[in-house]
Amino acid sequence: MDAPSGQASLRRRVQYLLDHGGGAEGRIVNGLLVALIVASLAALVLETVPELWSSYARLFYVVEGAAALGFIVEYAARWWSAPESPAYMGRTDLSARVAFALSPFGLIDLVTIVPMLVSLAAPDGLRTMLLLRLVRFLKFARYSSGMRSLIAAIRAEQRALGASAVVIVGVMLVFATAMHIAERSAQPAAFDSIPKALYWAAVTITTVGYGDVVPVTIAGKMIAGTAAIMGFLLLGLPVGIIATAFAEEIHRRDFVVTWSMIARVPLFSGLDASGIAEIMTNLHAQTFPSNTVVVRRGDEAHNMYFVASGEVEVETSKGPVRLGEGQFFGEVAVLRATRRTATVRTRRQSKLLVLEARDLRLLMQREPKVRKQIENVIVTRGYADLASRNDMTDEGSEDT
Repeated sequence: MDAPSGQASLRRRVQYLLDHGGGAEGRIVNGLLVALIVASLAALVLETVPELWSSYARLFYVVEGAAALGFIVEYAARWWSAPESPAYMGRTDLSARVAFALSPFGLIDLVTIVPMLVSLAAPDGLRTMLLLRLVRFLKFARYSSGMRSLIAAIRAEQRALGASAVVIVGVMLVFATAMHIAERSAQPAAFDSIPKALYWAAVTITTVGYGDVVPVTIAGKMIAGTAAIMGFLLLGLPVGIIATAFAEEIHRRDFVVTWSMIARVPLFSGLDASGIAEIMTNLHAQTFPSNTVVVRRGDEAHNMYFVASGEVEVETSKGPVRLGEGQFFGEVAVLRATRRTATVRTRRQSKLLVLEARDLRLLMQREPKVRKQIENVIVTRGYADLASRNDMTDEGSEDT
């Protein structure tokens, strides 16, 4: 049964705030949830210190209670708004909620509230549920694009990682068997079976080397030396796979964000894929801290900017104008070859993609569609006199 339109609208709003962090309200909600995660994890670590627990046990319970209450409200809100999630579109309300409850993140959300419920029934239950409370760390994956990219990279390379795991286990078996044969007479307590020798093989090949079980025969020492070298080489296999996949995932995500952002810019809306790719080769990224002036009124205009992440504020005569991800600024002064007409500063840490004036003009020379779009923008914005100045691109004027 579908929800009434008013309820569906509220659910969409709740779902958007929780999953996308849209606007100031969404950032506040996500910030509070992250603060609860950090506070609960800090309490988990500190309460294991006997002196702190004896002095501040009540405070730890308060922190845990506040965190659990926040997570319960979050879980209920996510469960209620699940039918509005794009991942469950087309399902009935009940089916969408069941799917959310059984999803990895849904199970993590559920596990994070279990310790507090257990502690209500058992006086010392809070301290005995340390591992379950530690699961809350996984909730960071919702709010960290880096962690999401790492998970996506591992998922994408699961076959390669599985194959490398098979190779490592096979090598461990080979060296465990060899060590069992070489050392079983000299050290029956440690190597009288292959399963016992597997412990030594795992510790050696992973380069941990506790030293509690070591070979004493010449053959055993030769096997151990070879195993150590093989372990050093083998461990680089999964590490290399994950590192490469992670870097590719980050690059792919940035590529998609940049591509879609440029494609949405009216200035380049008529370009085909090759034209957009040409622009991307001329872009370079800059990160600006919060409350930092990017361009100042009256300065010479050398670049135009695209907001890849964060938010900037343009100080105009009619009041401040905020620009978010996907929007751009600075093109007017570049096109008019004048000084900046407004000051732009970041409201929070922002990543901006910069297109220099010279690159823009060279691009206009190589891409007639870009030039036509720019001329259309000039005419539309009332700068028709500039549209007739073909020398602006044909002669490659200096940066402004």
